[in-house]
Amino acid sequence: MPRKPATEPKRSRPVRVADQIKGWVVAQRLKKGDRLPGESEMIERFGMAKGTIREAMRLLEAQGLVTTRTGPGGGSFVGEVSEERARALLGNYFYFKDLTVADIYQIRRALEPEVAASLAGKLSEADLSELEALISQYAAPAATPEEEREQHVDSLKFHAVLARHSGNALLAFLIRFMAQILSDLTVYRKLYAPHNRELWESGRNHQIALIAALREGRAGDARQIMADHMATAQRFMETQEAEVMKRFIEE
Repeated sequence: MPRKPATEPKRSRPVRVADQIKGWVVAQRLKKGDRLPGESEMIERFGMAKGTIREAMRLLEAQGLVTTRTGPGGGSFVGEVSEERARALLGNYFYFKDLTVADIYQIRRALEPEVAASLAGKLSEADLSELEALISQYAAPAATPEEEREQHVDSLKFHAVLARHSGNALLAFLIRFMAQILSDLTVYRKLYAPHNRELWESGRNHQIALIAALREGRAGDARQIMADHMATAQRFMETQEAEVMKRFIEE
């Protein structure tokens, strides 16, 4: 017999009401901090029992979309999920997906060269100085595995800061999320060991060259430098990943 298509599990009534409340908030153009209607009005507006409304509000509060204050002036208010919380929640989803270095760099290589090109000649001296200050934190090769780990993490901050200036909130989030995932992967899989001087030197040189291209407004060069940086970093990181797997098998 033909296999029936998989169906999504039925969503509970409080979950459906929570979605309706979110839709209403958007339709009303409410912003962070705006007061939400009281419980009685919610019951009347959405035609649901008190228990369902309360459970829906608890779900929204758990998601960070609603905040509740008690006492004088208290009530329920529109909340806003921080980027840090959103990245953490999304990171938890991917934590058990067995991501590889290749998975991450497939996205980085598609996005980051274009971001670099778009920012050429548009960053202020303060912005460029911030990037240079990050590079100065790994001005010399690491002397210990712990220092190697910190340098890997610090070098990824460079890309997160660069993405912040992109002007595209979704694009910036994706790049910063990729940097965070790779940073986490580096730490918990110990991809910083063994020491790799070539990875440090290549990465730092690419970043220095990129800042020069950004400062001088050379968009094409900025794109190519970032593309080369991503390709080289992927090759080195995949080698590190293979070394870790080899040690794991031997142990």
